[in-house]
Amino acid sequence: MAVNRRGRRPACRIRVALLALAATLLAAVAHAAAIDAAASQVGFHLVTRWGQSLDGRFNTIRGAVDDMGGDLRRVRLILSTSDVEIVGHPGYTRFARGSGFFDAERWPLVEFISDPYPPELLQTGGALGGTLRMRGVQRREVFVLQPAGCARPGIDCDVVASGRVRRGDYGMRRWRVALGDDVRFSLRMRLRAEPGQ
Repeated sequence: MAVNRRGRRPACRIRVALLALAATLLAAVAHAAAIDAAASQVGFHLVTRWGQSLDGRFNTIRGAVDDMGGDLRRVRLILSTSDVEIVGHPGYTRFARGSGFFDAERWPLVEFISDPYPPELLQTGGALGGTLRMRGVQRREVFVLQPAGCARPGIDCDVVASGRVRRGDYGMRRWRVALGDDVRFSLRMRLRAEPGQ
């Protein structure tokens, strides 16, 4: 086997590089704080053309806040459309899951990945951009965070955010006579506290 000028074999250097990569990946996983689905809420609000308000909610939530290094974080949020509901309205619930709206059979997930952000944003509040994928369409959207009411947002108090999207941008074009185009999202997120937090 060939030996380089420093006396190290190439295979040994590859092993060291792979070990370093594995350690980096393990560190990244270790620095991901899971979203507490039981303590979090993601809802949405629709208004009919005749002024009726409809409140919906996602009953299955997954995700995490990743430590991106350099004192930056990133949110990954995954929502199931198969058990989404319009509160108190079984008929509208069927519509929301159907092909004219979320199309849960074909597109069972809504996903949001935020841009990297500094933790101070949770304290001050402000705009948080990212990529929203819904019904196979991926678009840039912005959510607005409210200033935190505690020292450890997500652990000691909810992280509260809201945003507005146009359903037509995601191919939800049915029932335009009955429903407005705006869908307002509201989020209250908690993280699972690590031992000792």
